[in-house]
Amino acid sequence: MGTRGRGKVLVVVPAYNEAEAIAGVVASVTRAVPTADILVVDDGSCDATSAVARAAGARVATLPFNLGVGGAMRTGFRHAKREGYSAVVQVDGDGQHDPAFIPQLLAALEHHDVAVGARFAGTGDYVVRGPRRWAMRGLASGMSALMTTRLDDATSGFRACGPRAISVYAQHYPAEYLGDTLETLVIARKSGLTVTQVPVAMRHRNTGRPSHGSARSSVELLRAGCVVMLGLVREWPVIADSSP
Repeated sequence: MGTRGRGKVLVVVPAYNEAEAIAGVVASVTRAVPTADILVVDDGSCDATSAVARAAGARVATLPFNLGVGGAMRTGFRHAKREGYSAVVQVDGDGQHDPAFIPQLLAALEHHDVAVGARFAGTGDYVVRGPRRWAMRGLASGMSALMTTRLDDATSGFRACGPRAISVYAQHYPAEYLGDTLETLVIARKSGLTVTQVPVAMRHRNTGRPSHGSARSSVELLRAGCVVMLGLVREWPVIADSSP
């Protein structure tokens, strides 16, 4: 294991064609957690995401082709494990995640292995409507029952992970769409990791466009239920000590 990141926080920013937004994301992360290291994982972008991120002061890992958020985060967790970081925070490259909430997520790691930033837990005014919202509510209810803890936003990618979670996710991190959110919670449960949520406010995207439209997102959310079931029947490594 390396020592470069020993005891430090690594903020991993998966980014795909986010040249317009990435500099602002890096700057806002730096303001929120100035002692943290920032790793932008350029997920096979066709634009200048890598160059802009480097110019903004982030370290950059450039993937040769698009793997999705799960593949990008797997790269980040493996780097964190290799370099000895004590915590990993995921912040999306589109600017929707507000880094001002990172300290609250990190504070939750004092008693838990994974802290999920929840958009619908009473903070902020972020709203999702229609079939996508219904699907998200259903998944939140199901995952809350499965995890035996309240999770108002099971599909949130804004989250922090402590050292035990880093060890698990560096080896086992799903690359499928929404596997990086829902299936990682299943992996946490079956590996003996503890999970909590932290209310956060979410910002609306100002540049670029979502990788999935509302209708397709609804379908993918429903398909994610199958991913959860498959995750439950697979074998995952068990962390014996339940304390972080």
